[in-house]
Amino acid sequence: MKSVMLYIADDCGLEARFQAALDLTRSLNGHLHCLRANPYNPQMAFDGVTGMSVMYDISKLSREQDELLRQEIEKRLAGEDVSWDYRDENADAARGLAKQSALVDIVVLSSASGKKDNSLPIGILGDVLFNVKAPVVVQPDDVKKFDACGTALVAWNGSLESGNALRAAVPLLKMASDVHIVTVEEDADHDLPPLAASEYLAYHGIKSQVHGVVRGNASVDEVLLAEADKVDAAYIVMGAYGHSRAREFLFGGVTRNLFRDCPVPLVVSH
Repeated sequence: MKSVMLYIADDCGLEARFQAALDLTRSLNGHLHCLRANPYNPQMAFDGVTGMSVMYDISKLSREQDELLRQEIEKRLAGEDVSWDYRDENADAARGLAKQSALVDIVVLSSASGKKDNSLPIGILGDVLFNVKAPVVVQPDDVKKFDACGTALVAWNGSLESGNALRAAVPLLKMASDVHIVTVEEDADHDLPPLAASEYLAYHGIKSQVHGVVRGNASVDEVLLAEADKVDAAYIVMGAYGHSRAREFLFGGVTRNLFRDCPVPLVVSH
């Protein structure tokens, strides 16, 4: 794991994403790819005389704002001790990230924890997770670091998604000071028991502790957050969208709730 992609947008989560991406890149001794994806930079627009004029004005303003943002980010990166590049993509965020992700090991996005409208981060996260093979760091807006050497909590339910997340996170888990595998006891049988996850990590030289927690009246996400607080987890590894995105969005779910309320970074895969 060497190639880190950071989504660049002038939003309330940018500073937290920026600092987390720098921490990750340093920890991995890797390279940081900064990607500004913007669909409002068409080379030419045809929508009648008035429409074309409006599109030209929007495009001109967008290019000016993008250039200012690029100058600011490049100025800051010039003073950092990481290898980096800055890319522009004429596409919406999810499409641009997917197009540029083929040779990327991990992507840094924002959670939906911001006080402002959080429907956009949720939409980007969902689209990226379903179209990008690399794991995604979901960074809370008020957490301006990623401690790769801290304690890691792995949320395990024996599903394909949790297995994918665990496998993708191995390079990070090798750096963790402690690894805790947490299973929330439910009625459904696990396809793969937590012991299988612990054995898999052991093959990679990673020691882990397994915890089975009775849910009681609490939700799964509430139990996971309580366990993360108990072990002082620096981040949580989890599989995302075990149910359909539509079901999670309409009725809630562990993925959606943690995207909104998790106080530590998530490392997620689908």
